[in-house]
Amino acid sequence: MLKGKTIQLRLVQEEDAEFINELRGDEKYNTYLSKSDISVESQKIWIRAYKKQEQLQKQFYFIIERYDGTKCGTVRLYDFKTNSFCWGSWILNHEKTRYAALESALLVYEFGFENLGFEKCHFDVRKNNHAVNKFHEKFGARCIGETDSDYLYEIYPEDIKSMEIRYGKILGKQ
Repeated sequence: MLKGKTIQLRLVQEEDAEFINELRGDEKYNTYLSKSDISVESQKIWIRAYKKQEQLQKQFYFIIERYDGTKCGTVRLYDFKTNSFCWGSWILNHEKTRYAALESALLVYEFGFENLGFEKCHFDVRKNNHAVNKFHEKFGARCIGETDSDYLYEIYPEDIKSMEIRYGKILGKQ
């Protein structure tokens, strides 16, 4: 369990399949996601397979929830390379707290850099997802390339430190 000031991240369980399915199937939230089979049973099968990858520490899929247990999103760390990890499947719904995006991003970086020991993070964001591109660039992510549909980014632990200092008081870290 990873804890922020107003949210926590816990590893996904098979019982979360319906929530994930609803979240990924909601047109308000899935504009920039890769399409997936929207049956609850298919989601349960995917989670079972994923849990094997989790045991091998090849990826981690979290439910983002408020401290009262209200589920408000998902985020996943995957594509582990020698010194780098990727994160995505990041969705926050209307139940999120005011700083859930900031808190969940910082928790992802804390887990990837401090717990797993990676030296950098790589990820991609759809070009037309302007708000998320801007969010990552404020964190210090560097655009290192692009595809037809995505910008490719890298970010390092030292980039995160300035955000922790900047928002530490809001997040209860100071």
